[in-house]
Amino acid sequence: MRTSTTIEASANWPETVDFVVEAEKLGMDICWVAEAWGAEAPSPLGYLAAKTERMLLGSAIIQLATRTPMAIARSAITLSNLSEGRFLLGLGPSGPQVIEGLHGVPFARPLSRMRETVEIVRQAASGEKVSYSGREFQIPLSGGEGKPMRLAMRAEQDIPIYLATLSPKMLHLTGEIADGWLGTSFVPEGAKEAYFDHLDAGLATAGRTRAGFDICQGAEVAFAADEDALRAMVAGRKKELAFSLGGMGSEKTNFYNNAYSRQGWADVAAEVRERWQAGDRDGAADLVTDDMVLATTLIGTEDMVRARLRVWRDAGVDIVRFYPAGETLDARLTTLGRAIDLVRDIEDEAARSQSVDRH
Repeated sequence: MRTSTTIEASANWPETVDFVVEAEKLGMDICWVAEAWGAEAPSPLGYLAAKTERMLLGSAIIQLATRTPMAIARSAITLSNLSEGRFLLGLGPSGPQVIEGLHGVPFARPLSRMRETVEIVRQAASGEKVSYSGREFQIPLSGGEGKPMRLAMRAEQDIPIYLATLSPKMLHLTGEIADGWLGTSFVPEGAKEAYFDHLDAGLATAGRTRAGFDICQGAEVAFAADEDALRAMVAGRKKELAFSLGGMGSEKTNFYNNAYSRQGWADVAAEVRERWQAGDRDGAADLVTDDMVLATTLIGTEDMVRARLRVWRDAGVDIVRFYPAGETLDARLTTLGRAIDLVRDIEDEAARSQSVDRH
């Protein structure tokens, strides 16, 4: 199980850079850069490529519909070549609130947009002339004066593509065409029906298995000194989870809410969303249970976090994406270092167990 984190470049960029540089020294394997509705991902990734030496760097995520497939391809190839092959292309559909509410372009048909974008990016990265005829994209434009062109550069290394998806059809597509899955709202106990059955069906469609396919899951990690501190931590996270269930999306479309619903909390998720959309934010947070917070985070005493990481690993997570808690840079790095050490311990345990089994 490899370790990663996600940063966003909207505020306090010098401190964020320090965090990434120090995270690499701690042994972090991957740094993902988010877009959301703040800073874009490619520019910070280029900067971080110059500040780091070993760490892989990924977009998590570049949002479909905000750029043409060829614009995405050019950014991906440029970042891959500048970083000498350390770039991972993370793509996601986002949702109608961001795509339509912020960018003013239709969210419609994200499934076909995703498939066609991935195909075009791979064609462009190969150095071939790009000629594509799909439902969403025509390259060159049909009826225009353009002819097929190739970029003046090609990818010098493979560019792995990871898709951030939550709905069953998008998960199936992820298994079919991607190199890995960037997940969220993850409960390992309910992951088979909610996520893995759909991913595995997509992999089977392409004649593949999970061998060589990365499962990357993320959660906040925080260490509590005792049970009293843990109760305070959990209480403080309930409004954040209520926002995911009620505010991360439009009134009609919230993929996070749907994901929690498929993992056993349909009634609670529906009521939280209703209260949040009605403006009762505190009431929405009050509905979130302790179990909901603990099931989808890595919060607890050190023994609890270690046990939870074992569950994630056994469920099939290949890359754990840490969001370390802490009020200061040093505090976040301390939390991150403890979490990385736990993953190393778990991997060492697994290696020793395999060695005993072989003998």
